[in-house]
Amino acid sequence: MPELHMSTRVVVLGAGYAGTGAVKTIERTAPDDVELTWIADVDYHLVLHEVHRVIRDPAVADDIAIPIEEVSTGDTEFIRATVTGIDTAGQTVQLDDDTVEYDYLLVAIGTETAFYGIDGLDEHAFELKSLGDAQAIHTAMVEAATAATPRAPAEVVIGGAGLSGIQTAGEVAAYRDAHAAPLSITLIEGLDEVFPGSDPTLQGALRRRLEDRGVSIKTGEFISSVSADAVTVGEEAAAETVPYDVLVWTGGITGRPPAETAAVEQDERSHRFTVDATFQTSDPRVFAVGDAAIIDQPEDDTAPPTAQAAWQAADVAGENLVRAIEGRELRVWRFNDHGTVISVGDDAVAHDIEMPVIGSVPAGTFGGVLARNLKKVIAARWISDVASYGRAMRAWSSL
Repeated sequence: MPELHMSTRVVVLGAGYAGTGAVKTIERTAPDDVELTWIADVDYHLVLHEVHRVIRDPAVADDIAIPIEEVSTGDTEFIRATVTGIDTAGQTVQLDDDTVEYDYLLVAIGTETAFYGIDGLDEHAFELKSLGDAQAIHTAMVEAATAATPRAPAEVVIGGAGLSGIQTAGEVAAYRDAHAAPLSITLIEGLDEVFPGSDPTLQGALRRRLEDRGVSIKTGEFISSVSADAVTVGEEAAAETVPYDVLVWTGGITGRPPAETAAVEQDERSHRFTVDATFQTSDPRVFAVGDAAIIDQPEDDTAPPTAQAAWQAADVAGENLVRAIEGRELRVWRFNDHGTVISVGDDAVAHDIEMPVIGSVPAGTFGGVLARNLKKVIAARWISDVASYGRAMRAWSSL
């Protein structure tokens, strides 16, 4: 009897930037005998770096949550389900009520919020890792403002002054101003400056814009505990109590629990997969990309856990998975930092921008109309790439 030809089963986990971009590449480049299954716990791709806009206006969700059917093409099977485990020995992915077999697996399930064992934080704080999180923050903010008065405003406290914390503070301030809502906003960062580890000029520009919008900034002391109505900042005699009506925590990331079940090399603390610059794990049939992975880069560095890095990496990760199937040499990926753009309400700050596709931009750090429109262009370009130009144009006013 003639030998039966078996298809190669490829499974991609996650519908974030890395998973979505990789799926697009695999769909475009994989041989005809590849059966692609895409698994995610939501049936849309979320433009996550714009999800803070939903805190101010929930209607923005319609523009930044792109249905899977607008993203995926061809014969890809999409399964909406929660991944509960990865059995690398048996080459299966466990779901809530099913098991999916694979020949090659690409893990792009992102991360979850790290609470660092701070007493009460997990119990009382909102996160900002999903569309539902942003909607919940909006609801809590509106309810708190409704119950408050100008003389006794509702207190919104945001822990962590990285990208998400800064953008959250900006959106709360924008909502307050647009609705004359009695809201007081405090941003707390344990390190010495907002947007830690970045250029001092950028840090200064962000701080000025936050303070101009009435955001109180506390830096240099970490949140040490949280109760139902207050956070404690600092330790022992030097501790300060900051009351809150709404608490949002944006202070860190860690791997999602299913990653821990995979028998591949991973960071012991966060359980993010450790991979080289080809995205291949210690198991040659398993690849990892995006925030789910710690990706080696030159000079003992690692790729940053940012949307920009995930966008760039996704295409090479998808291509390398196809190359592995075909027995070809894998490409080595290098992150190319095109700069930073951060929203502060309706304003934005851009720094060290390298975007030749939109023409020349000022060097260094700048804000204003150009920075605001640059942020819109970046988001619209991604939406156009993964969905359509029409979808990007419809979303423009929300970005």
